[in-house]
Amino acid sequence: MQIDTELDTDHPAISSPLVSVVILTYNAIETVQQCLPSVVASTYPNIQILLADNASDDGTCDWVASTYPNIEIIRHSTNLLFCAGNNRAVDHATGDYIVLLNNDVEVEPGWLEPLVARLLNQPEIGAVQPKLLQFQDRTLFEYAGGAGGHLDRFGYPFTRGRLFFEMEKDTGQYDDDVELFWASGAALCIRRSLYLKLGGLDERFEMHMEEIDLCWRLQRLGYSIQSVSASRVFHIGGASLPQGSPRKTYLNYRNNILTLYKNLTPQDWLKIFPARVLLDGIGFLRLLLLFKPREAFAVLRAYGSAHVMKASMKSERPLRTEKSILPHYSRSIVLDYFVRGHRRFSDLPESAFRKSTKSIN
Repeated sequence: MQIDTELDTDHPAISSPLVSVVILTYNAIETVQQCLPSVVASTYPNIQILLADNASDDGTCDWVASTYPNIEIIRHSTNLLFCAGNNRAVDHATGDYIVLLNNDVEVEPGWLEPLVARLLNQPEIGAVQPKLLQFQDRTLFEYAGGAGGHLDRFGYPFTRGRLFFEMEKDTGQYDDDVELFWASGAALCIRRSLYLKLGGLDERFEMHMEEIDLCWRLQRLGYSIQSVSASRVFHIGGASLPQGSPRKTYLNYRNNILTLYKNLTPQDWLKIFPARVLLDGIGFLRLLLLFKPREAFAVLRAYGSAHVMKASMKSERPLRTEKSILPHYSRSIVLDYFVRGHRRFSDLPESAFRKSTKSIN
């Protein structure tokens, strides 16, 4: 089926529903000054831009207020971190669709039109993601999202265009729009009604992996997530926590484990958890051998915290009588990458995906 990415400009009230773009920031005035102008220059005719500030003291709000008086500024009294900061900002959004956009993302002028067209034309889709490319080298896919996200059978995330730390060059190889397991929180477009129905991002996560949990819950409601390659954005990355940060390692491991626990049935959780512990144990030893003890022990702390936090999530899990929405990739991406030598998404066997990675258009 060919997807129409054009909007009906003869009936703007119908074909151009209001889109609320939510940009959360914290003490990053230079980044905001660099990227926000591109959002303001968007060609989409019906846009609400909200800048949510996590109690910055660097003058961000004053600069935005004086430079772009039409932007709505939401001033949080404290640093609410990513999940709560975005959720409180969404309370002020009035659009049919919400875009959670990182403050370090630059967009092309026509980035919104293809995203809106996809959601307008296909009501079964709950969320979409543009193509994420690196800000510094715009020929390369970006770490946080690439051309859309997947999970392997043990819950490890990877994207079309990025396996672990191997970023591919964008040659149009993933321009076919496909169903995803998750869309990157760096640039996530979702129906506002569904975001509110799901309760938004899980604030217990604080930051990292929260979009995977949100997209998994969205699929449990019966909606799909898709890539939209006609929309391109450019992500600087590492604005919150840099690679190699023990805090980042801790949050990634903890939240990934909790995402699995929350969204798998008890029996499916028990099937994968022992192997997951083994693989994470190997990862722990690898970090020690690389002389990264703080990151290694962050993995142990993540398991301890996840064990404590699971109690608060028990009632949110699928029932034993339900069928789990399983990750799309039925093999181990860890073994495929480190043992079998698969370095590109296109190296992965199509037969291992529960959902086709070929074009749905």
